Amino acid sequence: MDFGAVLQTDPPASRTIALAKLAEQHGFSHVWTFDSHLLWQEPYVVHSAILAETRRITVGPFVTNPATRDWTVTASVYATLNQMYGNRTICGIGRGDSAVRTLGGKPTTLRDLRESIHVIRELANSRSVEHHGTTIRFPWSTGSELDVWVAAYGPLALKLAGEVGDGFILQLADLDIAKWMIETVRTAASNAGRDPMSVKICVAAPMYIGTDREHMRAQTRWFGGMVGNHVADIVAKYGSGGAVPQALTDYIAGREGYDYNSHGKAGNDHVDFVPDEIVDRFCVLGTAEEHIEKLRALEALGIDQFAGYLQHDSKEETLRVYGETVIPALRSTVTATS
Repeated sequence: MDFGAVLQTDPPASRTIALAKLAEQHGFSHVWTFDSHLLWQEPYVVHSAILAETRRITVGPFVTNPATRDWTVTASVYATLNQMYGNRTICGIGRGDSAVRTLGGKPTTLRDLRESIHVIRELANSRSVEHHGTTIRFPWSTGSELDVWVAAYGPLALKLAGEVGDGFILQLADLDIAKWMIETVRTAASNAGRDPMSVKICVAAPMYIGTDREHMRAQTRWFGGMVGNHVADIVAKYGSGGAVPQALTDYIAGREGYDYNSHGKAGNDHVDFVPDEIVDRFCVLGTAEEHIEKLRALEALGIDQFAGYLQHDSKEETLRVYGETVIPALRSTVTATS
Protein backbone atom coordinates (compact mmCIF):
# COMPACT_ATOMS: atom_id res chain seq x y z
CA MET A 1 0.00 0.00 0.00
CA ASP A 2 1.14 3.53 -0.81
CA PHE A 3 0.60 6.43 1.56
CA GLY A 4 -0.29 10.01 0.81
CA ALA A 5 -0.54 13.13 2.97
CA VAL A 6 -3.31 15.63 2.17
CA LEU A 7 -2.44 19.25 2.99
CA GLN A 8 -4.07 22.64 2.66
CA THR A 9 -2.07 25.42 1.04
CA ASP A 10 -2.53 27.81 3.94
CA PRO A 11 0.05 30.57 4.16
CA PRO A 12 2.91 30.57 4.66
CA ALA A 13 3.69 28.28 1.75
CA SER A 14 6.96 27.38 3.46
CA ARG A 15 4.92 25.52 6.09
CA THR A 16 3.19 23.37 3.46
CA ILE A 17 6.54 22.69 1.79
CA ALA A 18 8.09 21.71 5.12
CA LEU A 19 5.26 19.26 5.84
CA ALA A 20 5.65 17.77 2.36
CA LYS A 21 9.36 17.25 2.98
CA LEU A 22 8.60 15.66 6.33
CA ALA A 23 6.07 13.34 4.69
CA GLU A 24 8.72 12.20 2.22
CA GLN A 25 11.20 11.63 5.05
CA HIS A 26 8.67 9.40 6.79
CA GLY A 27 8.02 7.24 3.73
CA PHE A 28 4.93 8.79 2.17
CA SER A 29 4.85 8.45 -1.62
CA HIS A 30 2.32 11.21 -2.38
CA VAL A 31 1.50 14.71 -1.21
CA TRP A 32 -1.91 16.01 -2.21
CA THR A 33 -3.28 19.52 -1.65
CA PHE A 34 -6.73 21.09 -1.72
CA ASP A 35 -7.51 23.13 -4.86
CA SER A 36 -9.84 25.98 -3.94
CA HIS A 37 -8.34 29.26 -5.01
CA LEU A 38 -10.47 31.61 -2.92
CA LEU A 39 -9.92 29.71 0.32
CA TRP A 40 -6.24 28.80 -0.02
CA GLN A 41 -3.11 29.68 -1.96
CA GLU A 42 -2.59 28.50 -5.53
CA PRO A 43 -1.64 24.80 -5.28
CA TYR A 44 0.38 24.42 -8.46
CA VAL A 45 2.79 27.16 -7.44
CA VAL A 46 3.29 25.35 -4.14
CA HIS A 47 3.60 22.01 -5.96
CA SER A 48 6.52 23.36 -7.96
CA ALA A 49 8.32 24.34 -4.76
CA ILE A 50 7.58 20.96 -3.16
CA LEU A 51 9.00 19.15 -6.18
CA ALA A 52 12.10 21.34 -6.12
CA GLU A 53 12.80 20.46 -2.48
CA THR A 54 12.00 16.73 -2.57
CA ARG A 55 13.36 13.79 -4.54
CA ARG A 56 10.70 11.07 -4.68
CA ILE A 57 7.34 12.51 -3.71
CA THR A 58 4.51 12.70 -6.25
CA VAL A 59 2.24 15.75 -5.98
CA GLY A 60 -1.26 16.56 -7.15
CA PRO A 61 -4.55 18.31 -6.31
CA PHE A 62 -7.17 16.69 -4.07
CA VAL A 63 -9.08 17.56 -6.13
CA THR A 64 -9.21 19.95 -9.06
CA ASN A 65 -12.28 20.38 -11.28
CA PRO A 66 -13.15 21.19 -14.91
CA ALA A 67 -14.97 24.45 -14.12
CA THR A 68 -12.49 26.88 -12.57
CA ARG A 69 -9.50 26.11 -14.81
CA ASP A 70 -9.23 25.81 -18.57
CA TRP A 71 -8.53 22.15 -19.30
CA THR A 72 -5.61 22.87 -21.63
CA VAL A 73 -3.99 25.17 -19.06
CA THR A 74 -4.33 22.46 -16.42
CA ALA A 75 -2.67 19.97 -18.76
CA SER A 76 0.12 22.45 -19.49
CA VAL A 77 0.87 22.78 -15.78
CA TYR A 78 1.38 19.03 -15.44
CA ALA A 79 3.44 18.72 -18.60
CA THR A 80 5.64 21.60 -17.47
CA LEU A 81 6.15 20.24 -13.95
CA ASN A 82 6.91 16.80 -15.37
CA GLN A 83 9.52 18.22 -17.70
CA MET A 84 11.09 20.17 -14.85
CA TYR A 85 10.99 17.47 -12.17
CA GLY A 86 10.67 14.12 -13.92
CA ASN A 87 7.09 12.82 -14.04
CA ARG A 88 6.22 13.29 -10.38
CA THR A 89 2.70 14.67 -10.76
CA ILE A 90 -0.77 13.16 -10.56
CA CYS A 91 -4.19 14.68 -11.24
CA GLY A 92 -7.06 14.16 -8.83
CA ILE A 93 -10.24 15.56 -10.35
CA GLY A 94 -13.94 15.71 -9.57
CA ARG A 95 -17.05 17.72 -10.43
CA GLY A 96 -16.12 20.54 -8.03
CA ASP A 97 -17.17 21.56 -4.54
CA SER A 98 -15.71 24.52 -2.63
CA ALA A 99 -13.83 25.92 -5.63
CA VAL A 100 -17.06 26.40 -7.57
CA ARG A 101 -19.57 26.91 -4.76
CA THR A 102 -17.63 29.84 -3.26
CA LEU A 103 -18.09 31.53 -6.65
CA GLY A 104 -21.83 30.87 -6.63
CA GLY A 105 -21.48 28.05 -9.14
CA LYS A 106 -22.45 24.39 -9.21
CA PRO A 107 -20.52 21.18 -9.81
CA THR A 108 -19.95 20.43 -13.47
CA THR A 109 -21.85 17.82 -15.42
CA LEU A 110 -20.47 14.32 -15.66
CA ARG A 111 -20.23 14.83 -19.42
CA ASP A 112 -17.86 17.77 -18.94
CA LEU A 113 -15.90 15.84 -16.33
CA ARG A 114 -15.48 12.91 -18.71
CA GLU A 115 -14.36 15.14 -21.58
CA SER A 116 -11.98 17.14 -19.40
CA ILE A 117 -10.29 13.96 -18.18
CA HIS A 118 -9.64 12.92 -21.76
CA VAL A 119 -8.26 16.31 -22.82
CA ILE A 120 -6.06 16.75 -19.75
CA ARG A 121 -4.69 13.21 -19.88
CA GLU A 122 -3.87 13.21 -23.58
CA LEU A 123 -2.12 16.58 -23.56
CA ALA A 124 -0.26 15.92 -20.31
CA ASN A 125 0.97 12.61 -21.73
CA SER A 126 2.57 14.44 -24.67
CA ARG A 127 -0.15 13.32 -27.09
CA SER A 128 -2.48 15.19 -29.41
CA VAL A 129 -6.21 15.49 -28.77
CA GLU A 130 -9.32 16.77 -30.51
CA HIS A 131 -10.68 19.78 -28.65
CA HIS A 132 -13.30 22.27 -29.88
CA GLY A 133 -12.98 20.88 -33.39
CA THR A 134 -9.20 21.30 -33.53
CA THR A 135 -6.34 18.85 -33.10
CA ILE A 136 -3.97 20.29 -30.50
CA ARG A 137 -0.87 19.24 -28.60
CA PHE A 138 2.08 20.79 -26.77
CA PRO A 139 4.97 20.92 -29.28
CA TRP A 140 7.45 21.38 -26.43
CA SER A 141 6.29 18.37 -24.39
CA THR A 142 7.95 14.97 -24.79
CA GLY A 143 7.84 12.01 -22.45
CA SER A 144 5.41 13.52 -19.96
CA GLU A 145 3.35 10.96 -18.00
CA LEU A 146 0.20 11.71 -16.01
CA ASP A 147 -2.44 9.54 -14.38
CA VAL A 148 -5.89 11.03 -13.73
CA TRP A 149 -7.71 9.77 -10.63
CA VAL A 150 -11.41 10.52 -10.32
CA ALA A 151 -13.10 11.50 -7.05
CA ALA A 152 -16.69 10.27 -6.85
CA TYR A 153 -19.54 9.36 -4.50
CA GLY A 154 -22.79 8.91 -6.48
CA PRO A 155 -23.63 5.90 -8.68
CA LEU A 156 -23.15 7.66 -12.04
CA ALA A 157 -19.91 9.33 -10.96
CA LEU A 158 -18.61 5.99 -9.67
CA LYS A 159 -19.49 4.45 -13.04
CA LEU A 160 -17.53 7.19 -14.81
CA ALA A 161 -14.53 6.60 -12.54
CA GLY A 162 -14.50 2.93 -13.48
CA GLU A 163 -14.92 3.64 -17.18
CA VAL A 164 -12.23 6.31 -17.66
CA GLY A 165 -10.19 6.86 -14.47
CA ASP A 166 -6.66 5.67 -13.96
CA GLY A 167 -7.63 5.69 -10.30
CA PHE A 168 -10.62 6.25 -8.03
CA ILE A 169 -10.52 8.58 -5.02
CA LEU A 170 -12.93 7.76 -2.20
CA GLN A 171 -12.94 10.45 0.46
CA LEU A 172 -14.02 8.44 3.51
CA ALA A 173 -12.73 5.34 5.29
CA ASP A 174 -15.95 3.57 6.21
CA LEU A 175 -15.42 -0.11 5.46
CA ASP A 176 -18.98 -0.93 4.37
CA ILE A 177 -19.30 2.10 2.10
CA ALA A 178 -15.81 1.58 0.69
CA LYS A 179 -16.67 -2.01 -0.21
CA TRP A 180 -19.79 -0.94 -2.12
CA MET A 181 -18.03 1.90 -3.94
CA ILE A 182 -14.96 -0.12 -4.90
CA GLU A 183 -17.16 -2.91 -6.25
CA THR A 184 -19.24 -0.38 -8.20
CA VAL A 185 -16.14 1.18 -9.78
CA ARG A 186 -14.58 -2.14 -10.70
CA THR A 187 -17.81 -3.49 -12.13
CA ALA A 188 -18.06 -0.37 -14.31
CA ALA A 189 -14.48 -0.87 -15.47
CA SER A 190 -15.17 -4.50 -16.36
CA ASN A 191 -18.37 -3.59 -18.22
CA ALA A 192 -16.37 -1.03 -20.22
CA GLY A 193 -13.91 -3.72 -21.31
CA ARG A 194 -11.15 -2.63 -18.94
CA ASP A 195 -9.17 -4.70 -16.50
CA PRO A 196 -10.94 -3.75 -13.25
CA MET A 197 -7.73 -4.17 -11.27
CA SER A 198 -6.03 -1.57 -13.45
CA VAL A 199 -8.04 1.16 -11.72
CA LYS A 200 -6.05 2.20 -8.65
CA ILE A 201 -8.08 2.74 -5.49
CA CYS A 202 -7.28 5.55 -3.07
CA VAL A 203 -9.15 5.88 0.21
CA ALA A 204 -8.72 9.28 1.85
CA ALA A 205 -9.71 10.36 5.35
CA PRO A 206 -8.36 12.32 8.31
CA MET A 207 -5.63 10.41 10.15
CA TYR A 208 -4.92 11.30 13.75
CA ILE A 209 -2.62 9.40 16.09
CA GLY A 210 -3.69 9.75 19.71
CA THR A 211 -5.61 8.37 22.68
CA ASP A 212 -8.02 11.20 23.55
CA ARG A 213 -11.01 10.09 21.51
CA GLU A 214 -13.11 13.19 22.17
CA HIS A 215 -10.31 15.54 21.16
CA MET A 216 -9.58 13.58 18.00
CA ARG A 217 -13.26 13.66 17.05
CA ALA A 218 -13.42 17.41 17.66
CA GLN A 219 -10.41 17.89 15.39
CA THR A 220 -11.81 15.79 12.56
CA ARG A 221 -15.59 16.28 12.70
CA TRP A 222 -15.24 18.81 9.86
CA PHE A 223 -14.68 15.87 7.50
CA GLY A 224 -18.20 14.56 7.97
CA GLY A 225 -19.47 18.02 7.06
CA MET A 226 -17.36 18.11 3.91
CA VAL A 227 -18.56 14.67 2.83
CA GLY A 228 -22.09 15.79 3.68
CA ASN A 229 -21.95 18.40 0.90
CA HIS A 230 -21.58 15.63 -1.66
CA VAL A 231 -24.09 13.37 0.07
CA ALA A 232 -26.67 16.18 0.01
CA ASP A 233 -26.28 16.35 -3.78
CA ILE A 234 -26.75 12.57 -4.01
CA VAL A 235 -29.87 12.63 -1.85
CA ALA A 236 -31.29 15.49 -3.91
CA LYS A 237 -30.83 13.41 -7.05
CA TYR A 238 -31.60 9.88 -5.89
CA GLY A 239 -33.52 10.25 -2.64
CA SER A 240 -32.44 8.76 0.68
CA GLY A 241 -33.01 5.08 -0.04
CA GLY A 242 -32.02 2.48 -2.59
CA ALA A 243 -29.37 4.03 -4.81
CA VAL A 244 -26.68 4.41 -2.17
CA PRO A 245 -26.09 2.82 1.25
CA GLN A 246 -28.12 4.30 4.09
CA ALA A 247 -24.93 4.49 6.13
CA LEU A 248 -23.87 7.26 3.76
CA THR A 249 -27.13 9.18 3.61
CA ASP A 250 -28.85 8.94 7.00
CA TYR A 251 -26.49 11.16 8.97
CA ILE A 252 -27.19 14.33 6.96
CA ALA A 253 -30.80 14.48 8.15
CA GLY A 254 -29.85 17.22 10.64
CA ARG A 255 -27.76 19.21 8.15
CA GLU A 256 -29.02 22.80 7.97
CA GLY A 257 -26.41 24.49 5.82
CA TYR A 258 -22.70 24.86 5.34
CA ASP A 259 -20.29 27.80 5.60
CA TYR A 260 -17.44 27.37 3.13
CA ASN A 261 -15.40 29.92 5.07
CA SER A 262 -14.88 27.10 7.59
CA HIS A 263 -14.36 24.42 4.94
CA GLY A 264 -11.84 21.76 5.92
CA LYS A 265 -11.07 23.37 9.29
CA ALA A 266 -11.03 21.71 12.70
CA GLY A 267 -13.00 24.64 14.11
CA ASN A 268 -15.85 24.36 11.63
CA ASP A 269 -19.00 25.35 13.53
CA HIS A 270 -21.46 23.99 10.94
CA VAL A 271 -20.86 20.30 11.53
CA ASP A 272 -22.68 19.63 14.80
CA PHE A 273 -25.04 17.37 12.84
CA VAL A 274 -22.21 14.86 12.34
CA PRO A 275 -22.49 12.18 15.07
CA ASP A 276 -19.52 10.57 16.80
CA GLU A 277 -20.25 7.26 15.07
CA ILE A 278 -19.80 8.86 11.64
CA VAL A 279 -16.55 10.53 12.70
CA ASP A 280 -15.19 7.18 13.86
CA ARG A 281 -16.38 5.35 10.74
CA PHE A 282 -15.26 7.95 8.20
CA CYS A 283 -11.86 8.75 9.76
CA VAL A 284 -8.83 6.78 10.95
CA LEU A 285 -8.30 7.67 14.61
CA GLY A 286 -6.56 6.23 17.64
CA THR A 287 -3.33 4.46 18.46
CA ALA A 288 -0.90 3.19 15.84
CA GLU A 289 -2.29 -0.29 16.37
CA GLU A 290 -5.85 0.93 15.68
CA HIS A 291 -4.68 2.62 12.48
CA ILE A 292 -2.90 -0.53 11.34
CA GLU A 293 -5.99 -2.65 12.01
CA LYS A 294 -8.29 -0.40 10.00
CA LEU A 295 -5.83 0.05 7.16
CA ARG A 296 -5.37 -3.70 6.88
CA ALA A 297 -9.14 -4.06 6.60
CA LEU A 298 -9.18 -1.43 3.84
CA GLU A 299 -6.28 -3.14 2.12
CA ALA A 300 -8.29 -6.36 2.11
CA LEU A 301 -10.95 -4.49 0.14
CA GLY A 302 -8.36 -3.75 -2.53
CA ILE A 303 -7.13 -0.23 -1.88
CA ASP A 304 -3.77 0.78 -3.33
CA GLN A 305 -3.25 4.01 -1.40
CA PHE A 306 -4.37 5.56 1.85
CA ALA A 307 -4.22 9.36 1.78
CA GLY A 308 -4.47 10.93 5.22
CA TYR A 309 -5.82 14.43 5.76
CA LEU A 310 -3.70 16.49 8.17
CA GLN A 311 -6.12 19.30 9.00
CA HIS A 312 -5.64 19.08 12.76
CA ASP A 313 -3.31 20.05 15.61
CA SER A 314 -0.98 17.03 15.53
CA LYS A 315 0.45 16.97 12.03
CA GLU A 316 4.10 16.27 12.78
CA GLU A 317 3.39 13.64 15.41
CA THR A 318 0.98 11.78 13.14
CA LEU A 319 3.53 11.80 10.32
CA ARG A 320 6.23 10.57 12.71
CA VAL A 321 4.21 7.63 14.03
CA TYR A 322 3.16 6.69 10.52
CA GLY A 323 6.77 6.71 9.38
CA GLU A 324 8.09 4.75 12.33
CA THR A 325 5.24 2.30 12.96
CA VAL A 326 2.22 2.34 10.65
CA ILE A 327 3.83 2.39 7.20
CA PRO A 328 6.42 -0.32 8.04
CA ALA A 329 3.60 -2.55 9.34
CA LEU A 330 1.74 -2.29 6.02
CA ARG A 331 4.78 -2.91 3.85
CA SER A 332 5.62 -6.29 2.37
CA THR A 333 8.52 -7.71 4.37
CA VAL A 334 11.65 -8.97 2.67
CA THR A 335 14.22 -11.00 4.60
CA ALA A 336 17.94 -10.38 4.13
CA THR A 337 18.78 -14.06 4.45
CA SER A 338 16.81 -17.26 4.32
